[in-house]
Amino acid sequence: MTAPRRNPRVLVVTPEVTYLPDRMGNLASFFTAKAGGLADVSAALVSALLDQGADVHVALPDYRSIFSDRLVPFLKEEITSIQRKMPDDRVHLAEDRAFFYINRVYSKYGDENIKLALAFQREVINNIIPRVQPDLIHCNDWMTGLIPGVARRLRIPCLFTIHNIHTVKSTLAFIEDRGIDAASFWQHLYYMNYATSYEASRDSNPVDFLTSGIFAAHFVNTVSPTFLLEVVDGLHPFVEGQIRHEMANKYYAGCAFGILNAPDPAFTPQTDKDLKKNYGPKEHAAVKRENKRFLQRNLGLIEDVDAPLFFWPSRLDPVQKGCGLLADIFYRLISTWWDQNLQVAFVANGDYQRVFQDIVNQHQFHKRVAICDFSEQMEHLAYAASDFILMPSRFEPCGLPQMIAPLYGSLPVAHDTGGIHDTIRHLDAAANTGNGFLFKTFDSNGLFWAIEEAMKFYALPAQARARQIKRIMTESAETFTYAQSARQYIDLYEKMLQRPLVVE
Repeated sequence: MTAPRRNPRVLVVTPEVTYLPDRMGNLASFFTAKAGGLADVSAALVSALLDQGADVHVALPDYRSIFSDRLVPFLKEEITSIQRKMPDDRVHLAEDRAFFYINRVYSKYGDENIKLALAFQREVINNIIPRVQPDLIHCNDWMTGLIPGVARRLRIPCLFTIHNIHTVKSTLAFIEDRGIDAASFWQHLYYMNYATSYEASRDSNPVDFLTSGIFAAHFVNTVSPTFLLEVVDGLHPFVEGQIRHEMANKYYAGCAFGILNAPDPAFTPQTDKDLKKNYGPKEHAAVKRENKRFLQRNLGLIEDVDAPLFFWPSRLDPVQKGCGLLADIFYRLISTWWDQNLQVAFVANGDYQRVFQDIVNQHQFHKRVAICDFSEQMEHLAYAASDFILMPSRFEPCGLPQMIAPLYGSLPVAHDTGGIHDTIRHLDAAANTGNGFLFKTFDSNGLFWAIEEAMKFYALPAQARARQIKRIMTESAETFTYAQSARQYIDLYEKMLQRPLVVE
């Protein structure tokens, strides 16, 4: 039997990543493919794990068209043989023509995404796992949901992280048609109907990808402790019954945990290149006003640095993000603090853009409300310019805006749910505690009450307000870091491996 490695090897399997550290290979920094928060989480976690000495490898689809735009110094012929040129690198690309010519991580069509997910998993199962020979596999979301079943068969400990509680279903026949030998691990998958045998299930008994990942993985984690409990307790009707049931099984077996994400290190007001002027906790009071004036001028708002400015940082999705609550009270919000020039800046895409634009047009709020499409540059500037962010989410598996905003001295007005509950405490200036304003009942009156609480804080003397914001910025910079998140993942890896992950 081969002796165990001094430092066990971890393979992180993810369909998207914002960046990879140069230490992972000569071309690692060029492998950028992002669709959402999973990319940021994957990037920051891998970087933090490397910082702490872990032997970490990454499996990623070979999005050749996306990568080639960044690989300018290399000839096209050389790009096609990246893996052969870098055999010792830690980035392992799943090569399939399904990825070569697409210019975005996910398709607009559900069936196409299933094919992409199966192509990715086929390469990981057939080529990357045998090449890397990991001691532990860390999978992410439904796009990797079959791999924990393979890990069970190979007796490799597997962690399955749920960022978005979304799933798809397909038959074994279709899975095998895409080149995955499901017959070798079929009993480790979750079926929508009781599976008596491989033959009886192959053609007509759908496999649930996300639930399979939960069912087969040795350990599971969500990206906030409270959201895990909400799923287990059945508080969210949109979570399908089989997902809740398997999560509960893992939880009561002591194999499910909540580990909070953290903001990308790029969200640092002292060094953020997208700001008009950088600042830290000590000088925030004066410099935030300069950023506010710059944003107001760029968005066509009234130029008034004393005007309370609210920022909407999330997509305008009425199902999850609670923008319907804001629409219900929007006229009341603007008119109540009309004399103070209260302003709202939306930097977000989504269905509700038109709803808010119609309200603005009807009531001539153009100098008090700005609605623009999402851009990273404008997002960063809005955090620095705003006094508050609005985050009335119906549910929140983790959430990052409520952690990013306090770093910039912008305080969250948010619904007390999921990851928000784990990161925000209602502010009590007299007691010198808290970092935002929370409402518990999910309705428009609850949101308006929280905004009133924020405006009471805004009415405090400037020195008292600045003292609290300085405290909040300082505490947030110490608390919301990926070093802490990575340490929790390492602790979990060690629990799974039953030995230290990092050996000095």
